[in-house]
Amino acid sequence: MTVRPVRLFGDPVLRTPAAEVTDFDRQIRRLVKDLTQTLRDQRGAGLSAPQIGVGLRVFVFDVDDVRGHVINPVLDFPDEAAETDIEGCLSFPGIYYDVRRRLNTVASGFDADGRPVRIVGDQQLARCLQHETDHLDGVLFIDRMDAETSKQAMREIRSADWAGLPAPVVKVSPHAMRGLIR
Repeated sequence: MTVRPVRLFGDPVLRTPAAEVTDFDRQIRRLVKDLTQTLRDQRGAGLSAPQIGVGLRVFVFDVDDVRGHVINPVLDFPDEAAETDIEGCLSFPGIYYDVRRRLNTVASGFDADGRPVRIVGDQQLARCLQHETDHLDGVLFIDRMDAETSKQAMREIRSADWAGLPAPVVKVSPHAMRGLIR
């Protein structure tokens, strides 16, 4: 397992929709382990593959002692209940704002071995499932804020000590790659 650097707001990978996972092999299991270790290191609630620079539909979560991962998630909402509550993101260090989300969410997808999984979440777990699935679609939590809150958040982001830092350098292997990396 490897702790990977978390990509910050401004990195194009965070705005790029992630590709569906088609091969459930050793590489995908390694990615889940790296995501899990990075999430633990960062002490977050959830982390998506794009946040560590991998454009695949995978995320991990750890909310109220419920831990796991979902590959190729599809969300369903059993009702219309929603609330506005404080939310943050590891790709926006120290930035926390109110975001409206559904209170009840069901995430269906697969585990790292390709077996079907279904996560039923309410409250904070529901919020996390929605937040991480948004990452896989290239949607950020600032996109879910109302206009006034978004303006305020952008002012804070521009003045943050991490704002404007260059995106991490990503080296591309000269060797032929197989499997998940294309």
